[in-house]
Amino acid sequence: MKKTFQERIAYALSISTDTRVFEMGRGCASMTPDVFKKCFPGRKAMIVADIHTWPVLGEKVFALLTQAGVGTEKYIIEKEVFHAEWKYVEMVDKLVEGDLAAAKCIEEDDHHVEADAQKAFVPASEDFYILVSVGSGVINDLCKLCSHHHGQSYLTLPTAASVDGYSSFGASISYQHSKQTFSCPAPLAIIADTDIIAAAPKEMTAAGYADLAAKVPAGAEWMIADFVGSEAIQPEAWHVLQDYLDDFLSRPEAVAAGEPDAIADIFEGLTLSGIAMQAARSSRPASCCDHLFSHILDMTEHRYKGNLQSHGFQVAVGTMTMCAVFDELFKHDLTKIDVDACVKAWPTLEQEQQRALDIFKDFPAPRLGYTCISQKYDDAQEVRRQLEKLKAEWPALKEKLQGQVWSFARMQEAFKKVGAPYDPAMIGVTREKLYAMFPVVQLMRARYNLLDLAKRGGFYDAIVEPVFAKGGAWEI
Repeated sequence: MKKTFQERIAYALSISTDTRVFEMGRGCASMTPDVFKKCFPGRKAMIVADIHTWPVLGEKVFALLTQAGVGTEKYIIEKEVFHAEWKYVEMVDKLVEGDLAAAKCIEEDDHHVEADAQKAFVPASEDFYILVSVGSGVINDLCKLCSHHHGQSYLTLPTAASVDGYSSFGASISYQHSKQTFSCPAPLAIIADTDIIAAAPKEMTAAGYADLAAKVPAGAEWMIADFVGSEAIQPEAWHVLQDYLDDFLSRPEAVAAGEPDAIADIFEGLTLSGIAMQAARSSRPASCCDHLFSHILDMTEHRYKGNLQSHGFQVAVGTMTMCAVFDELFKHDLTKIDVDACVKAWPTLEQEQQRALDIFKDFPAPRLGYTCISQKYDDAQEVRRQLEKLKAEWPALKEKLQGQVWSFARMQEAFKKVGAPYDPAMIGVTREKLYAMFPVVQLMRARYNLLDLAKRGGFYDAIVEPVFAKGGAWEI
């Protein structure tokens, strides 16, 4: 029997490692002073917002905290558009320490030189400010990592159902031209005012829908990693979201129409995704190849019509692409794999390392593939074990995967209805460029994925090439 909303949240908080308070509902921003005082007694607040989120919610939160007797400062990022770059991490670190002037200097320095990401920080002090994030995913990630740097937590008030990072363990930050996930705890408290979230720009909500939909193929790739023994599914982290994922995604037209309850479902799903990552202490429950296409675009500073594209819109393309690859996978009878031939053809670690160096030679992080393949390489004996298991148990595994993954057509139709990109051209990515990303996607994370299995089983080309061939999902 499926749980009610209250039961789902109670269960999620019971398995959460960091978040202890999650309030969601109409007008619940008014709870901010009580939640702040309960979670951070006697501390001062530093509201971090931008020029868009300050008038939407930040100003109200500032007034509420001030009226409640909480010592409160504010910092409004003046950029029209900005991203989670290391420069802003250093800026928000100064805000924790109350040095607003230094923070402003960093923000305005267009030629700022990044400091060492591993530098030591001043230990937690009651003189430090507790960060109150008022905004979308970028501000939240900045507040998350900087709070961790100073040994304390923070409070987040999301302004859009745009990402799952509000409640996740880890912050996704660009450092030295590489999009990296830095380990850091999720917020102690989340206050999600659905009046504010439902009024967010439609494209932000569509991006959140796409980010949530990515958990469909990502879940299937976790099932594959579990199957081969690379990374076991953690039941709590799986069931907290996956048991309800299809329900949350079932009303894309209502989401597009701005119906508050449908958008609340998306935000809840995104929150549960983040809590699943807390429970797993990893992003494994929430992303795999689907997100890596987006990471490539981030790291190569991809722009369309002069603008960087949102995380969710980029992930939408990766999600549909992986659904198309799974469609091709299901056309094959893997009980007929020639295991001996696959093992005989399996390259050495040194050969794979060289392949990675060749593929990444012009990439912003040229040794990334080398590092990742060195971590996830399996020797021939292990490849044999995996393929023999696959050959023997393919019918059962196929049935489970088909119960998890949406078809390309179904996912594309949902994105059309919700207002997310449903063709790579809609974010300025050609199909040729998308095709060329596959070798990088396979190697850029030390996380076992469908493409890794396909390389071992000799069916990589058989599931990738048809996606771009005549009649394929992304026919070139």
